[in-house]
Parts: sequence; C-alpha cells; structure tokens
Amino acid sequence: MGAFHTPDYIVFTVYGLLILFVGLWVSRGKKGEKKTAEDYFLAGKSLPFWAIGASLIAANISAEQFIGMSGSGFAIGLAIASYEWMGAITLILVARYFLPIFIRQGLFTIPEFIEKRFNTNLKTILAVFWISLFIFVNLTSVLFLGAKALDTIMGTGDGSMIFPLIIGLALFAAAYSIWGGLSAVAWTDVIQVVLLVIGGLITTLIALNRITPDGGIYEGMNHLYRVAGDKFHMILSRDHPEYMNLPGIGVIIGGMWVANLYYFGFNQYIIQRALAAKSLREAQKGLAFAAFLKLLLPVLVVVPGIIAYVLFTQPEGTSVIGGVSDAFTRADGSINYDVSYPWLVKTFIPTGLKGLVVAALTAAIVSSLASMLNSTATIFTMDIYKPFFAKAKEGNNLVGVGRISVLAALAIAVVVAPALDTMPQMFQYIQEYTGVVSPGILAVFLMGLFWKKTNTRGAISGVLSSIPVALLLKFLPIQMPFLDQMLYTCIITIVVIMGVTLVTAEYDEDPKAIPLPRETFRTSLNFNVAAYTVMIILTLIYTVFW
Repeated sequence: MGAFHTPDYIVFTVYGLLILFVGLWVSRGKKGEKKTAEDYFLAGKSLPFWAIGASLIAANISAEQFIGMSGSGFAIGLAIASYEWMGAITLILVARYFLPIFIRQGLFTIPEFIEKRFNTNLKTILAVFWISLFIFVNLTSVLFLGAKALDTIMGTGDGSMIFPLIIGLALFAAAYSIWGGLSAVAWTDVIQVVLLVIGGLITTLIALNRITPDGGIYEGMNHLYRVAGDKFHMILSRDHPEYMNLPGIGVIIGGMWVANLYYFGFNQYIIQRALAAKSLREAQKGLAFAAFLKLLLPVLVVVPGIIAYVLFTQPEGTSVIGGVSDAFTRADGSINYDVSYPWLVKTFIPTGLKGLVVAALTAAIVSSLASMLNSTATIFTMDIYKPFFAKAKEGNNLVGVGRISVLAALAIAVVVAPALDTMPQMFQYIQEYTGVVSPGILAVFLMGLFWKKTNTRGAISGVLSSIPVALLLKFLPIQMPFLDQMLYTCIITIVVIMGVTLVTAEYDEDPKAIPLPRETFRTSLNFNVAAYTVMIILTLIYTVFW
C-alpha cells in the first residue's frame, strides 16, 4: 500500500477544512457582543451530555494512546488496557463524588478549588505546576508522537519531517482553538471522536483480516489469540518482564487508582468539559457516556499493537510482510515499539481509506492539543494573571490574555518536543513522570474534600513533602513498580497531612471545610443504570482475560 496518494491527500484536506470551518463557525458569537471569560473558558456553560462525553474522550485519546499505547500493546499486551478500562469506572466515581462539589462551587479551574478550600499560595503553587506539566510533558509528548506517526505514514519514516510536522500540528490546533476557546474545542471534538473511532476500527479490522495468508477477520482474531495468548492477560505474573510497569493484582487494588483519580478527577483539561455543562445532571450523564466509550478504546489502540507484535515475531501461520523487521528495529538493535500503529496504517490501509485513517489519527492529536492549550490558558488567566496582575483594572481583557498564553505555551512546546526522540515507550514515560507529582496532589484534594479538619498547613506540608517521598521511593536500591511508588507516596502524603493538621489545627472542623449534605451525592436513575452496566461489563472483561 505504501505512501500517501492523491485521494488520501484529498480526504485529509477535506477533514482539515471541515474542522477549521466548524471551529470558526461556533466561535463567531453574536454580532456586536464580546466574548466573556465564561464563554471562552467554559463554553458559556451550555454543553449537553453527549458533547461533554465526546469531547472528554477526544481530549483524552491522543497520540499517546494511538501511538504510545499501541507500542505498549506490542511490548506488554492487553494488560496495558487497564488504564482505559479502569478509567471507565474512575469516570463513574468522579461523576458521583467529585463533580457535585466542583459544580456547586462554580469553579472555572481546579486550582480555584484549592483557593476556596485552603489559600491562594497553595493554589498558585499548584497552578504553576499544572501549567508546567501541560507544556513540558503533555503538549510536548502529543506533538512529538503525533509528528512521528505522521512522518512514518506520510513521509519517509526517517524522521526528517518530524519537526515540520510538529509545527504543522501546532498551527492547526491553534487555528481554531485560540479564537474560539472551549466552545470551538468541544464542538469540533464531537466530529473528531466519531472520526477517531471509525478510523481506529478500520485499522484494527483490516489488520486482523491481513494477519493470516487466507484472510478473514474472525480467523485473524483466532490466530492472534492462538499464537499470542500470553499477550491477552490483564494481570501479569511476577516473572513477566513488564511486571515493573504493571505490577499484577496491584494494578487493580493499588497505584492505578491514584493515576486515574488524579487524571480524571483533578486534571483541568479533562474535567473542564464537565464544568461547562448545562447542569450537574448533564455533566454526570456526560461522564457516564465517556465511560462507555472508554470500554471500546482498547480495541482501537491496544489490539493493533498485539497484531504488530505477531507480524514482527512471525509465529507459524502468520502472513509474511516484507520489511517488517527493519521497520521495528532501531540502529542500535533495540525494538521501536511506538511505530506499531503508524506501520500498520502505512502497510495495510488502502488508498483513500488511508487518508481517512490518518485524518482520524490527526483528529486525536489535534483535539488533545486544543484541549491542553485551552486549559493551560484557563489556569494561567484565571489563577495567575487575574488575581496578581488584573486586580485593579476595570474591564481587563481576560480572553485576550488567554489567547496570548495559548501562543506562548505552544511556542515553548514546539521547541522542546524534538528532545523526546530517545524515549522507548512514550506512554509509560508519561505515566511514570506524571506519577512523581500526582499522588501528592491527589492526597491534598481527597483530604480537602472529605476530611473537614484538614487545614492549610497540613495541605502545604503534604504537597511539598510528596515529591521528595516519590523521588526517594523511585531511587531506592530495591526496585519498586512505579504504580506501587504512586500508591505509597499518596498514603504517606495523607499521613503527613493528617499529622500536621492534628498538631496545628485550632478547630474540630476547618473554617473553610466544604459542607457535604447527603443530597450532594444523589444521582439520577439513568446515571445509576449506566454506572452498574459499566461495572458489570468490566467484571466480565477481567474475568475472561484475567
């Protein structure tokens, strides 16, 4: 199948023009009316549940899933899907126990909650942390992985086009998100998520059909399971070479909860969609919808990685594909896992459909970039610029500041992104290095939400001690899986918060504690049915693939 051809370029161009048109159309606003901060950062609090769910998944699924998680599917197998499947149940918990508090507080940003519950200093510390994380980990990794994938599919695959593609992706995401804010991001995400699901299914089904010489999707799946059965276990044994990345039963009862609760509960670019909902009920339905979409995602991003593994290792009965060994082998002899998905697209997807599949991959990349940019701008504008630089100004232009901060964040990320070229499994890299700081932040939020005695001294002591604790556990002489490190860091941080609070607290309940009457957590029948359905499906999945 090989390289891109004219029909592919036509399909890809039509996709690009459609996204730009929709993004700019929904950005136009009413004639003569200036966008308010609520319009720009929270889409005027007008999003319905289906737009919330679709936009959340579009923000969540990016190059780090299509490229990084497919690479981990090659290296590890289905076990990496725990990030997605446990993410589904995490979304249900966030909708039930976190969203009611956030929405009733009228938040623009997650750091704003810290200010209301503790103080401005802690909010500012966390705001600076989140902006740094978004720029130097999230934006850079999505830009680099996205450009690397497109270079493999559309270019020569030698890396010569990576930097120009990084710039192209950055400009495409900026073209509509800078002007339109969250409204443009969310409504284009509805198109993007439909496209990425269709493109992902096309890639998976065609690759399954080609994995054996005789063809057939059903036969391909049987062959995959027969020759790579060890890749279909969710719980890895201690002697598995990837146990340190996914430590067996500890994935279900340990640090995975820390990673997912932090990511889906307190990550601005994920939760911002829910804060922009028409109502709390609509936000909860949106997260339940996203949970169902999460159940489908491993079929789109992990199974292709396992297919690439089988084609690379060539067990008996597998189709022989020329050049597969060279495609996955680096100059130093190591395996380049992260080319799995783009290699499948380049090798198997026919002309015309290839343009659609690459458009779907680009949709995943651009939607995440746009979401991260908007959230970076929201935190910078509302949590740093507004309180410190705009206090005395009448009619200060917060929207204008947001747009400038988007450009600044993007420029820094474009410069830094090429430095990620040496990482072996990008998805694992992102999880591991985010995991140094996320457990402490999760601990502060959980204690601030649910233990009314928690005071500011306890929270600051906890978050400041969490990073040294995480680094100590990371560099101990005895190696420990990083998910276990995250769990222990979170527990130790909670102990520090409780200890300092008990020693310094002047009240049985902190004056800034949030009242939580029973009706706060009351949910609708529709949400409850959706929640139980997700839990039943997940129980069946883990039972079958244990």
